[in-house]
Amino acid sequence: MQILDARKRQIHRTGKEPFEMDCDRQSLAGAVSQRACVFCGSRVVLYPIADALHLIHGPIGCAAYTWDIRGSLSSGPELHRLSFSTDLQEKDVIYGGEKRLCQALTELICEYRPKAAFVYSTCIVGIIGDDVDAVCRRVEAEQGLPVLPVHSEGFRGTKKDGYQAACSALFQLVGMGATEGIAKHSINILGDFNIAGETWLIRRYYEQMGVQVVATITGDGRVDDIRRAHGASLNVVQCSGSMTHLARMMQERFGTPSLRVSYFGIEDTAKALYDVAAFFHDDSLHARTRELVRDEVAAITPDLRRYRQDLNGKHAAVYTGGAFKAFSLVRALRTLGMKTVLAGSQTGSREDYQLLRDLCDDDTILIDDTNPLELAKFIQEKQVDLFIGGVKERPIAYKLGVGFCDHNHERKHGLAGFEGMREFAQEVYATVMSPVWRFVPRRGRTREQTIGTL
Repeated sequence: MQILDARKRQIHRTGKEPFEMDCDRQSLAGAVSQRACVFCGSRVVLYPIADALHLIHGPIGCAAYTWDIRGSLSSGPELHRLSFSTDLQEKDVIYGGEKRLCQALTELICEYRPKAAFVYSTCIVGIIGDDVDAVCRRVEAEQGLPVLPVHSEGFRGTKKDGYQAACSALFQLVGMGATEGIAKHSINILGDFNIAGETWLIRRYYEQMGVQVVATITGDGRVDDIRRAHGASLNVVQCSGSMTHLARMMQERFGTPSLRVSYFGIEDTAKALYDVAAFFHDDSLHARTRELVRDEVAAITPDLRRYRQDLNGKHAAVYTGGAFKAFSLVRALRTLGMKTVLAGSQTGSREDYQLLRDLCDDDTILIDDTNPLELAKFIQEKQVDLFIGGVKERPIAYKLGVGFCDHNHERKHGLAGFEGMREFAQEVYATVMSPVWRFVPRRGRTREQTIGTL
């Protein structure tokens, strides 16, 4: 398959050519990019805040990206799982939708009494020019709770721009609460969305170490916790693409430092815990961390060794939303003896791809903001045994006769932490070693035959 000229600088083969990766650009029109829009990015970040009202100001179609499509769990209220939209109609487009928005906000706040309300602007709202900020200020004054506009018109950029819109909305809450009772050894967990309860597991690790978790932003999030997040000593940022902007703003205004971490795989989870312990310069805290890591690793090592015997030498392809997750997946697969032959993301930066290039073996294909045809071509070329991606990539893998593991927000089982590594290894093993692949003659097909099935 011929790669489009406009796409060539977003594809790189490690060790084969000078590094000249192009990214952070708009998707190529007509290329059927895997990316989502600005609204999608903002909704992903804010959705797990469980005691807030989430109102989509736009046509009903945008609300499809909302209720229960994410695996984010709550330990208490579940208002975030209800889907609300102003459902703009043709008449509203002509005459404006501000009146409908005000009415919807007032009615919903009176009915559900949330701790705060987020109002998402969609494409049509940006086109017709509704003054969403003014409506939010008016309802906030009338109802006595934060009503926060999220400027997430889909055409304004990419999913990454939606992350920044969400962080800007969140930042309006930070600093509004009291900080009494916050310990010296305290952190905020940023960028984990509590998929299948992963935030609870990570919180447990820190509590065993003796570190207080002030706020989880946004997995299992609470508005009151976010309001007092500025009292924590450190921000620990898991999904760097979605939450770096908020961490940077908190450092500028409140002086809160941040660490970039990952909780996927043994190496990255252990490093995250050790880095937090090192930040506080406490010998007893470091000793508890060392004991925790030792016990957790010892518990899963026998299973990992057993899986590795059969997985050693198998090929994997990884395509994620953020590039930082790809780093962890490459390391986790290496722990299982698997070689990553293709790695890419939707929102990676040039620095991310430089790190990914250094991490991967020679002749690994790095790809930014890809499309189905490119993925199909490279999966066949590299004789991939396992494809790790999200819901949009699953049909590509299955049509090519390749095993697939879901590592996106739709999954219902946790993959973070040490226990998550065992779960990940078990899923990879069951997928790659399934006898069903004996009946798929994918390796005997020509490239043209495989591409023609898509």
